[in-house]
Order: sequence, then structure tokens, then C-alpha cells
Amino acid sequence: MGVPLLKEELPVVDKIWSRDFMMIFLANFFVFLSFQMTTPTLPLFVKELGGNERYIGLVAGMFLFSALIVRPFAGQALETKGRRFVFLFGLALLAVAIGSFGFMMSIFLLCAIRIVQGIGWGYATTASGTIASDLIPAKRRGEGMGYFTLSGNLAMAFGPSFGLFLADVLTFQHLFLFCGVLSLAAWIMASTITYTKVDHAPASAKTNRFDIYEKSAVAPSVLVFFITVTFGGTATFLPLYTIEKGLTGIQGYFFLYALALIFTRMFAGKIYDQKGHQAVFIPSTLFIVVAMLLLAWMPSNLILYMAAIFYGIGFGAVQPALQAWSLEHAARNRKGMANATFYSFFDLGIGFGAILFGQIGYLFGYISIYIMASVSVGISIVAYLWILRKMKEG
Repeated sequence: MGVPLLKEELPVVDKIWSRDFMMIFLANFFVFLSFQMTTPTLPLFVKELGGNERYIGLVAGMFLFSALIVRPFAGQALETKGRRFVFLFGLALLAVAIGSFGFMMSIFLLCAIRIVQGIGWGYATTASGTIASDLIPAKRRGEGMGYFTLSGNLAMAFGPSFGLFLADVLTFQHLFLFCGVLSLAAWIMASTITYTKVDHAPASAKTNRFDIYEKSAVAPSVLVFFITVTFGGTATFLPLYTIEKGLTGIQGYFFLYALALIFTRMFAGKIYDQKGHQAVFIPSTLFIVVAMLLLAWMPSNLILYMAAIFYGIGFGAVQPALQAWSLEHAARNRKGMANATFYSFFDLGIGFGAILFGQIGYLFGYISIYIMASVSVGISIVAYLWILRKMKEG
């Protein structure tokens, strides 16, 4: 009588690829596909509107800083209003905002609608990572989060190239409307998920109105800030940099970068689960440093492609490891806030990088962007070694 019960229970304990996990995976894929299609095409649209590198950085930064501001509120809402409300609300804002891009006929209006997109992005991506964490068995969190983030990596494999292709054959209005429809498709998928009920903290633990971060997630979140600064330089300015260099391999760069990410995610999460972040962080960040220096040099498409592979391996390993670390010591009723803390620093790094590198690129040229990006990753390595020492002393 007891054996059938065991057979029924064991798969539930260890299973990652449940129906709900597949739905959050697909919804996240469509959200990121929409985002990745606009990443290389929005700078072209800004150029068409008469903007320069400074305005491109501003448009990118407005989006990310608005996402940063709302993430703590999204984290609180996940624990008070529930996963479903926060996720669907964020996806609805994304669909409306992205679909409106092509109708913004001035940079000021584009910045305004990017703020709306940032709010939607902050709510939707904070919710999606938290929902995925709810669905993954705790002892397989590193592996499961690696699989989950593959959804974004697959979008990276096709999104930028597909977006650039459509920009050649469609008007910007039709391109961005199509991207808005992708976010709408994510909303439909998200509405089918059975959401986990949150175990709320005791009333005495919910009295702080200014509870905007999870303390246990701060260390990995600070590290991810210095790393994602590099993404602000590559995703925002690399298409323009390759044009300046006379290279034609930008679509190949995004594709190879994504393939390297996907390949790395197949095993990096398992390494984290078995050996911890100590086995992942230093090798991964060194790969990113090499990638940034290759981009600064970049005499040919071959070097561009090598940089894509190095960057994909490094970022593909370190990002899910840091995210799993940020969730590892948070209480169940604090997972949403831990995820919000992680993504706040994640967005802050990208937004800060986009704005800072926009200024640096305008004043000193694109090559200086990637030299400074390598310095930022070097800072993360020094900070990590300091954190390790403090952890051992504690």
C-alpha cells in the first residue's frame, strides 16, 4: 500500500519540468524575445529621430532606472498581493508600452513611454524569477534557475538578429507593434499558471514600510551590478561600434553569444549546486574580462565572434549562480524581495552602464567603452574576494 504513494511523491519532490514551470519558461521567453528585438533596433530608431549617442544612452537608462525604482514595490506586492497579480500587471504594461514605441515621434515622448515599459519590466521580471524559484525544488535551485534563464538566452539567440531583420523590411511602427504582441502572448501563457500560495511572515515582521531590500541577497546583487555594467555597453552600443569599424557580423555576434549562454547553462547550475559559487565566479568573470578586451581591439569579425563566445560562457555561468545565491538564504516569504533586490542591482548595472558609456563613447570613442567595462568586472573580482574573506571571518 505504501509503495505506490512513494512513487507518486518522489517525482514531485525532485521534478523541475512541471507544466507550470514550462509555462513560466515560455512566458519568460516571449517577454525576453520582445525585449531583445528592441535592444538593437531602438538605437536605430533614436538615430532616425535625430538623436546621438547621449540620447541613446538616455533612452536606455530611463527604462532601466524606472524598472529599478519599482522593483522593491514589486517585491513587496509579490508577498502581499500574490504572484499572479504582479506578473499579469507587469506583462500588460509591457505589451502596451512596447507596442507604442513606433508612435513616439520625439525623443521626449519615447523616454516617457520607456518609463512605462520599465515599470512593466520591473514587475514582470521580478515576478517571473520568483515564480520560477517557487516551482523549483530547493536542492536543485542552481540547476533549475539555470534552465529557467535559458528562456531569456534562447530569446537572445534569435531576438536581436530577428529584430534587425524586421527593421530592414518593416517600418518601426510595425516592428514595435509585433513586439507588443509577443508580450501579449506572454500574458496569455502566464494566465494559465497555477500560482503557489505565499506563506506570509507574522504580522510583527511586516511593520516596516521602508522594507525595500533583502539583506541576505545584497552581496551577490552588488557583484552582479559590476558585471551587468558590461551589458549596458555591449547591447546598447555594439551595433553602432561595428558599423564604425566597417564590420558586418553583429547579428552573428548576438547569435553566438546566445549559443554560448545556452551551452553554459546546461552544466553551470549543477556546478553551483555541487560546489557553490566559489567554483563559478572567478572563472566566469575572467571570461568576461577577456571578452571586453577583445571588443576593445576587434579588428575583424573573427575577433567579434570570439568575444561573443567568451562573453556568453562567462555571463551564462555567473548570472544564474549569483541569482541562486541571492535566493539561497532568504526565507520563503522573502523570496520575492530577494529576487527584487537581485534584479534591482542587475538593472542598475545595465542602466548605469548605458548612460555612463553613452557619455564615454561620445567623448572618447567606442573603444573606451569596452576598456572601462573590463575594469568594472575587475572591480567585481576584488569585491568578491573581499566578501569571501568576510564570510570566512564571520
